[in-house]
Amino acid sequence: MTRIGIINVSDRASAGVYEDTPGKAVVALLERYLTTPFEPVYRVLPDEQDQLEQAMRRMADRDGCCLIITTGGTGPALRDVTPEATEAVCDKMLPGFGELMRQVSLRYVPTAILSRQTAGVRGSALILNLPGRPRAIEQCLEAVFPAIPYCVDLLGGPRLECDPAEITAFRPKGA
Repeated sequence: MTRIGIINVSDRASAGVYEDTPGKAVVALLERYLTTPFEPVYRVLPDEQDQLEQAMRRMADRDGCCLIITTGGTGPALRDVTPEATEAVCDKMLPGFGELMRQVSLRYVPTAILSRQTAGVRGSALILNLPGRPRAIEQCLEAVFPAIPYCVDLLGGPRLECDPAEITAFRPKGA
């Protein structure tokens, strides 16, 4: 079974102050986009870099997740440490993901320039940082998702197939 990690990074959601809607939004989008059956490996964590690093390492190294998606913690606030945690655990960074997400988000809000979303590779897992609001999650994931299945292919992961009525993955001819 294909495993995909989802981490909602939120002090308040991890403390039970409010419902974890961002993480649930990611799962719902993946269920719409993918025809490949997958098992979510799900965590809600506070904005604590060491806990985020530990969770990402576990999902990539032990849980066998081919894709790890985080939500939240990508702004300039003092407690926002998701990009730092991602960079600390990744072997390679893929800045194009963050560049595209900021470009798309700027169509909707001028504060998107404050976002520090990024992506990288740990072993055979792609790690992607998304914003924390469900609408922004959808806008950003829709923009970058066409590249995700082929990236997972290149990392030796499972073949992720998409519902063409929802989203079209790009793969070079013959891939």
